Amino acid sequence: MTDTRLGELLSSAPPTLGDAEAANLARAHFGVTGALKRLTSERDLNIRLTTPGQAYVLKLANPAEPFEVTDLQTKALLHLEGSGLRVPQVIRTTSGATEVSTPHGTLRLLTYLEGVPQHLTPRSPVQARAMAGMAARLTLGLAGFAHPAAGYVLQWDIKQASALRPMLPAVPDDLQGLAGAALNRFDAIAPALAGLRWQVVHNDLNPHNVLVSPDNPDEIAGVLDFGDMVHTPLICDAAVAASYCVDAGKPLESLLNFARAYHAVLPLTLPERQVFPDLVATRMLTTITVASARAQRYPDNAPYILRNMATAREGLTSLAAVPRANLLNALEAL
Repeated sequence: MTDTRLGELLSSAPPTLGDAEAANLARAHFGVTGALKRLTSERDLNIRLTTPGQAYVLKLANPAEPFEVTDLQTKALLHLEGSGLRVPQVIRTTSGATEVSTPHGTLRLLTYLEGVPQHLTPRSPVQARAMAGMAARLTLGLAGFAHPAAGYVLQWDIKQASALRPMLPAVPDDLQGLAGAALNRFDAIAPALAGLRWQVVHNDLNPHNVLVSPDNPDEIAGVLDFGDMVHTPLICDAAVAASYCVDAGKPLESLLNFARAYHAVLPLTLPERQVFPDLVATRMLTTITVASARAQRYPDNAPYILRNMATAREGLTSLAAVPRANLLNALEAL
């Protein structure tokens, strides 16, 4: 049954597929065989397929995800080919197609990027600046990209935050006050979003979707998971990435550290800077609210669903303690 608070996509469990059947699909459609290893995922089924010369990710989309949305992700990766950005490459089928329709959902094969997941490494101001620069370059790389499905409604899209209100009862009791205040603040600034720059963006630059170099955790080695792409104000994408770079011990300093590095690559307009701190808080609120609701619905997958909960909790609490005037004054001076 669909949870109307979450929407059909976020209410649907990931697809299931046995290893033997997955291997058969990879061989039949892409002509590749190798060792299989299942990867964690919130909505889709992802399996690492390792051959003697290359590793891949066999991706089976959630059955609730429209084909057009999966195609959006594929076309975006194709758009980024040749950009110099380290993102997965789309592997064609033996007939030259980029996607395969199966009874289990849309199937794709992407290259597997090597690197260390960022969430396993120590955070630092240098790493946060590298994240900011990478986020800005990725947004620039996607500039001009368009797709008919890019306007679909996804609760992880910050501009949709007003729809979180029915989910607030799932939020832990000690965060109810902060959550309500953050949502009220978003509702106050939401009308201003229409006048900002919009484009298709990655929309999920969290530490589980970013790889760093094994030799240097402050060097970004790749970006994964384009499953939350959407057409939205580009400042929302910057806010997503920044929300995971806020140091709870130094909220203002760390937010400015990110903003300056992003601004140096992709200059932000004054109206974008004026809504930036509230959008960062809104992403933290979204993480807390959606994760809480989904963890209740899928308790067996709760550890994965709640993987970013602690960071969002600490970030929202610390950011709320900084006077909003201080945040705005500092950002206006970039």
